[in-house]
Amino acid sequence: MEIKKIGQITRGQDGAIYNGYLFRFDARGNGTVYRTKEASDDSVPVAQFTLDKAALLVPHSNSVAFGSARYDKDDEFPLLYSNLYNNYAKSDNKMKGVTCVYRLQRNENTFTTTLVQLIEIGFVEDALWRSENGNDVRPYGNFVVDRENALLYAFTMRDEKKTTRYFSFRLPDVHSGEYDSAFAVKRVTLNKEDIIDYFDCDYHRYIQGACLHNGILYSLEGFTDDKNNPPALRLIDVKGKKQKKVYYFSDFDLTIEPEFIDFENDNCYYADNHGNLYRLDF
Repeated sequence: MEIKKIGQITRGQDGAIYNGYLFRFDARGNGTVYRTKEASDDSVPVAQFTLDKAALLVPHSNSVAFGSARYDKDDEFPLLYSNLYNNYAKSDNKMKGVTCVYRLQRNENTFTTTLVQLIEIGFVEDALWRSENGNDVRPYGNFVVDRENALLYAFTMRDEKKTTRYFSFRLPDVHSGEYDSAFAVKRVTLNKEDIIDYFDCDYHRYIQGACLHNGILYSLEGFTDDKNNPPALRLIDVKGKKQKKVYYFSDFDLTIEPEFIDFENDNCYYADNHGNLYRLDF
């Protein structure tokens, strides 16, 4: 892998790229928009906005991805999926295993979102999802979207046996689900009978941003300059059900917590927590 710094964007968590726009989100659902063709050390945001119902949901935006379906056929952007990862919410309800689905709209340089669906894993307390001892540090799970095959992949750290388990589901239709009056949207619950397949791979040490491109799941992990949980990138072949490669960013003299990864065509964009933006060549 070769790494080249190409710009500086705002600090934050994961994000997603679509049609020349790079969307970066922080841990409270605030989004900043850039043009990928204008990415440089003096990158100027196109716009800023906040995800719908962010004050209520407190979306951590740990993993963010565009789908392929649109809420309305004339929408410019496909549906946007953002992992809640709500272990930081000031609530007794941590909403484990939940991802939010948004309709994203643009009027010139003004962007707005509408929460249109919640998708949750219905078996997060089951040993199929979490370790048998029930003491996983991060039982909330990460999500990525396979746009080509309309699949949703959910994966979770299983501390007891030091593995990460990956599940695949059919991506729910945005208009499906039961009405949830608390958030005024449809909520889809994915249960064990909805699983298409699952498999285990090497342990991810504190999952960060992720994306799926050409059948490979790119998953970031780790913290800033942490020897026990070093910043790293894992490449998981979801069809072959195996890890292809792991890269440690310290081998490239990069030590800051990794957060953002996505592709525009075959160009891979990566950013750390401080907003240093890079292009990765594999």
